[in-house]
Amino acid sequence: MNDVAAADRGSVRGGGSGRVGGAVRAVGRALHFPVTGTARGIRKATHAHGAGESGLGKLIELHAVNGAGDVMITVALASTVFFSVPTDEARGRVALYLAITMAPFTVLAPVIGPLLDRLPHGRRAAMAGAMLARALLALIISGAVASGSLELYPAALGVLVASKAYGVVRSAVVPRLLPPTFSLVKANSRVTLAGLLATGVAAPVAAGLHAVGDPWPLYGAFVIFVAGTFLSFSLPPKVDSAKGEDVALLAADEQHLHGPRRKEQVKRRPGLRTVGPAVTHALGANAALRCLSGFLIFFLAFLLREHPLTGESAAVSLGIVGVAAGVGNALGTAVGAWLKSKAPEIIIVTAVAVVLGTAIVAALFFGAFLVTCLAAVAGFGQALAKLSLDALIQRDVPELVRTSAFARSETLLQMAWVFGGAVGIVMPLNGALGLAVAAVIMAVGWLTTLRGLLASARHSGRQRARVA
Repeated sequence: MNDVAAADRGSVRGGGSGRVGGAVRAVGRALHFPVTGTARGIRKATHAHGAGESGLGKLIELHAVNGAGDVMITVALASTVFFSVPTDEARGRVALYLAITMAPFTVLAPVIGPLLDRLPHGRRAAMAGAMLARALLALIISGAVASGSLELYPAALGVLVASKAYGVVRSAVVPRLLPPTFSLVKANSRVTLAGLLATGVAAPVAAGLHAVGDPWPLYGAFVIFVAGTFLSFSLPPKVDSAKGEDVALLAADEQHLHGPRRKEQVKRRPGLRTVGPAVTHALGANAALRCLSGFLIFFLAFLLREHPLTGESAAVSLGIVGVAAGVGNALGTAVGAWLKSKAPEIIIVTAVAVVLGTAIVAALFFGAFLVTCLAAVAGFGQALAKLSLDALIQRDVPELVRTSAFARSETLLQMAWVFGGAVGIVMPLNGALGLAVAAVIMAVGWLTTLRGLLASARHSGRQRARVA
């Protein structure tokens, strides 16, 4: 009987400790669930529909990391170069920033694409290098922010070049990671949306870190970009494979090639001009939209600081316009994926026309509401036109040079953004005049590409009718 009683007491104690242990484990799971549950949800979304098996899911996650790190540095630089001094001095500082960073980048940009074409076996290393470079430069900028040193400007140039180099390589990598059921438009829309969502999440975090201290967003960027460095090498090895690829020439007609093998080069190395006018005209229209984006960013930054939206501070005014542009971009990406690259020439012509019309109305009836509408419509049009350009490259550019064509076209679009930013910084702070210049930029882009894109649309329509 005593043995039985002792056994019963032991079982009670064991049951009690088991219940306590179970409760502890349950609490632990509850505390971890917001993190692990969110991580599993993100992984499930990024790896859906074969993206996990092809490696596209890894690229989507990497691009989200890239967007989060870039916005951290942007917040830190904006607070240092832009908001920390009076308007006139800030204008001079940003002009100096543009002169020191963007002028050299304009020279370097045409080199980035061809250089990466020659290093197709190092794409993962190139993306990791772009991440690591920005991590180290973020630390340098954090020291420059604290001391007010001129190291800020060359370091910012390095960040800009590394960011654009990543963008060029990323454009070249997407075609290598397409799942069997994916089009390039769908893949690029997923990648772009991931970057936009990450930017939207990281921006308030960066603002909170900035409230702690000026260098803290840069410390956050350092951590994010270090993570991105390791994530770059998790991409599939086929990213580094150049099997079945060649280099796209922006000018591949005989008069631009030299040597005894000129005709053989034309046959072996098709370029953007050899596949019909649709791609080059679409690239021109997209360049106009990207130029407008750069112009609006810098022009509105100073305009809204000097003349904020009614009843709002300069920072809140910029935030409202920035959120409008981001929402427009996200909607354009979603609509582009929904349209599934149907009639891309017509989509581009329509998108540019809508942005042009909005810019004209905003210039004629300048006001806070119309400025916000223009930012949203410009973001929408840019995203939609870019996805349509991707569809045209997939349709018209031979697979042999398609990866290279993406890299070259992205480099040209980056240069257009730089040019638009330079125009925006030198403009007088007159809202109606500035938006009139924006309308002129879009009018030039629309009128110079309209005829070619419509002709291409008719031609492709006849081809589809014959095939049917």
